[in-house]
Amino acid sequence: MSTYFPSGKGLAESRKWLIVDAKGKTVGRLATEVARMLSGKNNPAWTPFMDMGDHVVVINARHAVFTGAKVDQKLYRRHTLYPGGLREVSVSEMLEKHPERIIEFAVKGMLPKTKLGKAMAKKLKVYADTDHPHAAQKPEAVEVKTK
Repeated sequence: MSTYFPSGKGLAESRKWLIVDAKGKTVGRLATEVARMLSGKNNPAWTPFMDMGDHVVVINARHAVFTGAKVDQKLYRRHTLYPGGLREVSVSEMLEKHPERIIEFAVKGMLPKTKLGKAMAKKLKVYADTDHPHAAQKPEAVEVKTK
C-alpha cells in the first residue's frame, strides 16, 4: 500500500473563496477557525508541507468581541528599533482606528512562522464593515461556531 500525496498542480485554481461574518464572534475563537481554513486543515487531502487552504474574507471586524477585561487590559506592542522605541496600543484604540488589524494579528499568530505561513496569510482579507471588493469571486458564506 502507498500513501496518497496530492500533487501541487492545480491548487491555486481549485481554491474556494469563503466569507466569514465576525459580528458578535469572539476574536480568538474566530481566529482559530479562520486559520484552519487558510491552512487547509478542513480539507480531507490536507498535507503539512503544502498550502491546501482557501481564500477567506472576514467582514464586520469592527463588531468582533473580546471576553473578560481584554478591551481595557490587552496591549499590542511593537518596537521602532530605536532606543526607547517601544510603542503600545490598547485594544480600544485599535478598534477605533484599525479594527481589521485585530483579526489579522490574531490569525497570523496562529499560522506557521515560515514561508508557507506567509503564503497562507496572503489569502486572508479582513474588512471592518460589510463592504468588500470580492463579489466577483462569488465567496460562499461559512458559519463559524464560537460557543
